[in-house]
Amino acid sequence: MVKVVHIQYSTTSGGSAALRLQKAFIKSGIDSVIVSLQSDKFKNNNITYLGRKQKLIAKIGSRIESYLTRHVIKELGLFSYPLLGINVAKMEEIQNADYIYIHWAQNGFLSLKNIEQLAKLNKPLIIFMHDMWSVSGGCHYSFSCEKYITGCNNCPMFPVERKNTLAAKEFKAKAKLYAKYNNLYFISPSMWLYNCAKQSLLLKNKPVFYIPNVLDTTLFKPFDKKISKDILNINTAETVIAFGAITVDSVRKGWAYLQKALEILQEDPSLKKVRILIFGSSYNKRLADAIPFKTRFMGYLKDEYSTALAYNAADVFVVPSLADNQPTTIAESLSCCTPVVGFDVGGIPDMIKHKENGYLAKYKNAEDLAEGIKFCLQNNVKGFMLPVFEPSLTIQKHLELFSYINSLKEQQTIL
Repeated sequence: MVKVVHIQYSTTSGGSAALRLQKAFIKSGIDSVIVSLQSDKFKNNNITYLGRKQKLIAKIGSRIESYLTRHVIKELGLFSYPLLGINVAKMEEIQNADYIYIHWAQNGFLSLKNIEQLAKLNKPLIIFMHDMWSVSGGCHYSFSCEKYITGCNNCPMFPVERKNTLAAKEFKAKAKLYAKYNNLYFISPSMWLYNCAKQSLLLKNKPVFYIPNVLDTTLFKPFDKKISKDILNINTAETVIAFGAITVDSVRKGWAYLQKALEILQEDPSLKKVRILIFGSSYNKRLADAIPFKTRFMGYLKDEYSTALAYNAADVFVVPSLADNQPTTIAESLSCCTPVVGFDVGGIPDMIKHKENGYLAKYKNAEDLAEGIKFCLQNNVKGFMLPVFEPSLTIQKHLELFSYINSLKEQQTIL
C-alpha cells in the first residue's frame, strides 16, 4: 500500500486543505497520515501532533522571525523568514512514507534547513503551494510585484533603506536548496500560481503540477435554503449576502471594497430586507457599525456541517480578496449551489464562470462588485462546481504524479 505523510502547521482553518486531501487519500485506499505542529480540540488517530518542546521551539523561532521582519510594510501582507524550525525527518511517520507532502508549514514550524533534512531522505518531497512563499523571497502574495521572476532584489515590502536585505537573501537560499535536489516536486492548486511558478526564477526548471484542492462534496452539497435560514434563525424573507474570513478586515481580504459595495447596494430600492452573514470571525463592533444592513457574525464555525449550513442559508457569497490562490470558501459555496462574486484576480477565475455560477468583478472596483452581487440576486444565479474540480479527478491527478515520479526513478535506475 502506498504511504503518504502530510506536514502541516495546523489542520484547522487554512490547514483544512491538507486534512481533506488526507481523508480523500484514505478513501481511495492510500495510507495517509498528517504531522501537525498544532493540536486540534478533537483528536484524530491519523494525525500526529508534535509535543510541547517542538511548540516552544516554533514559538521562539516565530518571535525571532517577527523581530527580523519588523520593518516589513504590513499593508503588503505576510512575509516569512524562518530560521529555527523543527527537524521532523527522523519521525517514524516520515521514515515510513513513500511520499512526503509539505503544506503550509510557516510560523516557526519548518525552516529551509528542515526542508533540506527531508530532501536528504531521498524520498519524493512534494511541496503543495498554498500561496506564493515557495516561489518568492519571503512574501506570501506579491500582488503586482514580479520581482520573483528575477531574484527579489529591492523588495517593495521593505522601506527604501532596507530593500536589499532579507528577501534577496532568502531567495538565494531557496535557489541553492532547489538546485541541489532532484527529488523536489511542486503542486499548485490554481492555474494562476502554476503560471507564476513556471515564470519564476526559482521554479522555472523544476517539475510543477496543477492539481486543485480536494473538497468533500458529500458534506458541501445543496440543502433547502428556507430550511437552512430557519435553522439559523434567519427570516426566510430576508436576502442573505454572506462573507467569510478569519480576519475580516485584513487588507488582502479586500474588506474596504466590500464595504463600499454594500453602501452602493443600500441605495438600490430593489433590494429590501437584506441581511449580511459573516462567518469565520467573531463580533467586530467597528465592522458592524460600518455595514449599512442588519449583520450577523457567525464566529468561527468548528465543524463543516455548520459551515455548509451557512453557505446554504446565503443567497450569494462574496469573496473580495485582492490576492488569493484557490480559496476553499469559493469551492464550498459553489458546492452548496450558492453563487460567488469575486474579483478577477489570482486563482479566483479558475472557479467562477462569469455570469453562470457567479460573477467576476473588475479588480478593485467596488461598483462592479456591487453590480455582481445584484446580478446574482436578481437573476437567481445558481452556484455549481466546474468539472475540473471533481474530487475523483483531483485524486487521479495525484496518482498520476506518483506514476510520473516512479517512472523517473526507473529511468534513473536504468541509466
